[in-house]
Amino acid sequence: MTKKIPVERLKPGMYIADLNSEWMAHPFLRNHFLVKEEETIQKLIRAGIREVYIDPQRGLDVNDAPSAEEVQRATETAIVQVGEEAAMLPRIPIREERDYAAQLYLEGVHLIREMMQDVRLGRQVAVHRVDPLVRRIAESTIRNPDALLSLVRVKNKDLYTFQHSVAVGALVVAFSHTVGLDVRQVHLAGVGGLLHDIGKVSIPDHILNKPGRLTEEEFAVMRCHVAEGKKILEAAHGIHDLSIQAAYQHHERCDGSGYPEALSAATISDAGKMVAICDVYDAITSDRVYHKALLPHQAVRKLFEWANFHFDPDRVQDFIRMIGIYPIGTLVLLQSGRIGIVTEQRSTSLLQPRLTVFYDTRWGHYISPVDVDLSRPMGRGGADEIVGPTTSEQWGITRYPVAPPTPQETIPYRLD
Repeated sequence: MTKKIPVERLKPGMYIADLNSEWMAHPFLRNHFLVKEEETIQKLIRAGIREVYIDPQRGLDVNDAPSAEEVQRATETAIVQVGEEAAMLPRIPIREERDYAAQLYLEGVHLIREMMQDVRLGRQVAVHRVDPLVRRIAESTIRNPDALLSLVRVKNKDLYTFQHSVAVGALVVAFSHTVGLDVRQVHLAGVGGLLHDIGKVSIPDHILNKPGRLTEEEFAVMRCHVAEGKKILEAAHGIHDLSIQAAYQHHERCDGSGYPEALSAATISDAGKMVAICDVYDAITSDRVYHKALLPHQAVRKLFEWANFHFDPDRVQDFIRMIGIYPIGTLVLLQSGRIGIVTEQRSTSLLQPRLTVFYDTRWGHYISPVDVDLSRPMGRGGADEIVGPTTSEQWGITRYPVAPPTPQETIPYRLD
């Protein structure tokens, strides 16, 4: 049974089971290890890690520390309360927006790829091509954000940098619209989100595309992409200061542990705080060589947990109201004993999404898929309730009746 403790309570002889940090925010080669010396603890503190999970069976214990299960229950209770307070904006059915969103996603990946190639060749960022894309992303997310956001979870390891940029841009646009920013602010924040990683063109390929965790030296080089990105954006004509600021601050953290300037919460722009949340959410829900992706509901839980230090708690709650307590693709267990996969959010309640139910845990087998709208009463495709999120491993599920649509086009990977 693992337990959660503040890093200040760590002692040599304790075994860290989980660093409780986003994958690329720390220089440690492993996420779990035995603490042998005080210097390791100081290194954790310098890396901005505030809380860790320890395994008392493999090292020293802290008797009064809460268990991981207790932390999880408390977090999920708090997240459900956030969802109950949500007032989602009206949206058209996802099926009416899906094809357009898929094409838009492909166009965005193409554009970011070409733009990075141009920058490597010494050309400026083509703002006249960025603005129309962000406008179309905004229009699509206003109609139904789930259509585009369900696509951006699909990543190809060779295209990750481009796809991640489009994903963050789309998340930021939807996020900004949800919190009520005006059209111009939504657009400027979206541009910052789309271009937040443009500085990675300055990172050597052997570091950028390394099939594994970075060493401390490589990690230091990778961190330079933020300052390099600012230089690239400032050299371009027509990019607003707010967009540059949003991109430049995406690795800053509210407790001052971020980079490149270790800004405090009071000095990080609102757009910068939002891009940071979107960047981390997309990163931790994407498979990488050195870490398996978190499921959407697990990522939401982690963001909520990290909001104690790294993120603006109010903005994290806003993000959860936007992405949903049970984002598209989440497996949920129902009171009836059935399991369904979330296919669409409901504008009336985050606790009552649309599902496709396809497995019965009482009998331990698949059932004919049926669409369920939990907001409907008995006899009309509803009358069930979510107990909570679950995992395929828990039930031995290997087949799914639905999956987010995947753009079929393959984009050759070259950055020369």
